[in-house]
Amino acid sequence: MKATYIDYSETNSFSKTLLAYLNQDQALTPFVGNWPTVAGFEKQIKEKKPFLSRTLLVDRLKAQYGDLLASSPLVSAHIDKLLLEDTYTITTGHQLNIFTGPLYFIFKIITAIRLADDLKVKFPDKEFVPVYWMATEDHDFAEINHTKLSGKKIAWDTPAVSATGRMDTASIVDAVKQYNGVLGLSENSCKLTRIIEDAYLKHTNLADATRYMVHELFKKFGLVIIDADDEQLKAVFKPIIADDILNEKSFKAIEKTSQELEEAGFATQVHAREINFFYLTDEYRERIVLNDDGRYEVLHQDLYFTRAELEQEIDLHPERFSPNVVMRPMYQEIILPNLAYIGGGAEMVYWMQLKANFDQYGIDFPILIPRNSAMITEDNVVSKIFRQDLTFKSIFRDSEMLKKEFVRRQTKHRLNLNDEWMELNAIFGKIKLRTHKIDPSLAPSTEAIKARLKKAINNLEKKLMRAEKRNHKDALSNIDHIKERLFPGGGLQERSENFGLLYVKYGDSLFDELYKHFNPLDFKFTILY
Repeated sequence: MKATYIDYSETNSFSKTLLAYLNQDQALTPFVGNWPTVAGFEKQIKEKKPFLSRTLLVDRLKAQYGDLLASSPLVSAHIDKLLLEDTYTITTGHQLNIFTGPLYFIFKIITAIRLADDLKVKFPDKEFVPVYWMATEDHDFAEINHTKLSGKKIAWDTPAVSATGRMDTASIVDAVKQYNGVLGLSENSCKLTRIIEDAYLKHTNLADATRYMVHELFKKFGLVIIDADDEQLKAVFKPIIADDILNEKSFKAIEKTSQELEEAGFATQVHAREINFFYLTDEYRERIVLNDDGRYEVLHQDLYFTRAELEQEIDLHPERFSPNVVMRPMYQEIILPNLAYIGGGAEMVYWMQLKANFDQYGIDFPILIPRNSAMITEDNVVSKIFRQDLTFKSIFRDSEMLKKEFVRRQTKHRLNLNDEWMELNAIFGKIKLRTHKIDPSLAPSTEAIKARLKKAINNLEKKLMRAEKRNHKDALSNIDHIKERLFPGGGLQERSENFGLLYVKYGDSLFDELYKHFNPLDFKFTILY
């Protein structure tokens, strides 16, 4: 593949806050840790507190992988390296989207892998392990139960139960058949079909299915996959679970930071609650709230605890307490020797809301790395772009604007009536002066006639443009085709389209090309073709 890069600001697709972060806007300094630079990583490593749970982490990872580790010596070696005090993780996380969901799922993981390898070059005496954190405790099934292949929506139609990672995959058979049916018949499609069938039809829950699929796709890169819905890992988190629920300590810090972020001119992404944990079982994941009578209630379950009973429950069964979106990041940083978190634009914002909470608990705040963002297309589409006198930058602009600009470049006629209007405007100046001399009260009538004429002139310009567009019908149709191919549904390709058909075309070299062309610390939008 070939690659070209453009600034994120030129895509008109990313938030003000993310662009400010990439520019290291000093107004964001209170809300971030070290900046995402080589110097920032050097400082992060120097300041990193000792990680005391290495043996536990390695034991749990090996238990979660089981026999799967035998298929990848590199993954096994990376897990063993986590026992060494100079080994750090580079982590990305995402929900358990079926069949990996939209392309950015893949982009996140490749960014983590490439960054870990780049850091090894910069700091050869250290070890860096890429980690995919499976959001197994998330319960928003509607966000992950579907994917799109070439615009075709494929959905897993089943009722949501508890945390998504615990959901039984028995009912996903039809979705698997639909997905594989779109892939066609080729060496690459057969390979992907086997991976998908082994993942979803030979594993009993979505967490295990996702681990298998992601492992099969990325094992050659040494990616380590963690499921934090784990009793022994949760035990490390017990003090903070109790502090958040019983003392509402996190709520106060996060609310204060969120207000300060908004006062600095940046939009916030999430809202903390007084209690930021759910009560989790195999049947449900429900919020915990404090009632006026002093008891803690698990909503919709007729389940109550006194303060003493809840303290005991946390101590005996930490696995039943599931962090929400504002506490999950802290859980991650407690059970991993992590240096950086790789996420999308919205994730970058809500992590910034959490900085003060990390500080009050004395927990290292990771370097925030926006994931690589990209568009993948083909030579024939690129040829059409250039034939229409467009550029990689201009294709991000509105279709109608592109069409108008194309027509103006191609036409032999002047389509605007600015010169004529200037002449008319001068005439109206004379008319207004004459009417004022005769009767000053006629000035509004003169202005009204002028406004009607201006509107008529504008309408005539639109008619001229439409007439000229008809003369370039085929070329303008090509612009529509280009936009539809590159921006399905009017949005970025990476936010809707699945990787499946790209894998059918390129096979494993798809990931090699992404790895080759992604530069995690350059922060450029990548166009591959």
